[in-house]
Amino acid sequence: MSALAAVAALPLALDKNDIANYVSALFIVYTILILLNILTSFVPRMPYSPWLRAVLDFITETTDPYLNIFRRIMRPIGGSGGFAFDLSPIVALIVLGIAEGIVVGALS
Repeated sequence: MSALAAVAALPLALDKNDIANYVSALFIVYTILILLNILTSFVPRMPYSPWLRAVLDFITETTDPYLNIFRRIMRPIGGSGGFAFDLSPIVALIVLGIAEGIVVGALS
């Protein structure tokens, strides 16, 4: 197969459903990152490992800017310190799901 035939076999245009599927996948990945942030917050001390620290820093740095919007509005329930229950990730996931429905619905 020549190079020109290989290029001709590739789809040259994306339709709206392809873009909607891609955007939906991005929302799903971000939702998973938020859920991982919630799960790691329950572990008080993580063992030190360079690759684990890099993964945890990536999760925290990508989700905290979005979660901080809701943390400013909603304070933790149940006292101060480590015993407080933070409801802001739940509200953030609900808002993210609504935004996904609106954006993906508009694209498809």
